[in-house]
Amino acid sequence: MKKVAVIMGSDSDLPKVEKCINELKSMDIPCEVHVYSAHRTPDEATEFAKNARVNGFGVIISAAGKAAHLGGVLAANTTLPVIGIPIKASALEGMDALLSTVQMPPGIPVASVAIDGAKNAAILAAEILAVSDEKIEKIIVERREKAKLEVLEKNKKIEEMFN
Repeated sequence: MKKVAVIMGSDSDLPKVEKCINELKSMDIPCEVHVYSAHRTPDEATEFAKNARVNGFGVIISAAGKAAHLGGVLAANTTLPVIGIPIKASALEGMDALLSTVQMPPGIPVASVAIDGAKNAAILAAEILAVSDEKIEKIIVERREKAKLEVLEKNKKIEEMFN
C-alpha cells in the first residue's frame, strides 16, 4: 500500500491537521507527518517532494495558512497528486490560504478542500489510493453506506415528529 505524506507549514497547524492524520489511521492507511515551510525550509520541502514517489508515497497532503505556498512548492517538485488544506491562521479567516492554494498556474495543480477541511483531505487521499487498492475502496464504500443509514435514521425520526 502506498503511503500518504502529511506536510504542514508550521507545528501550529497540528491541532487542525490531526483530524486528517486520525482519519488516515482509521482506514489503516500508512502516513508520515512532517513540518516543512515553503518559505523557511524550501530546500527540505523540495527535496521531500522530489523523492516522495521513490520513497513509497502515493499522495501528498499539504496544510498551510496565510500565504500557503507549501502545496504549490510540493506540487512543482513531484508528479504525485497534492491535496491542499487551507488553514485558518489570520485575520482573513483562511481566505488568503484558500486563494493561495487554489490559484495555481496551468500544469501544476493542487487539489483543495475547504478551509480547515482536514478530514476531507484524508478521504480524498484515500479515494486517490483506492483507484488501485481494492481494500481502501471497500473501506470507503462501507463508510458511505454507514453514513447513508445514519441520515435515513435521522430522517425517520424527523418524519415521525412532523408528518
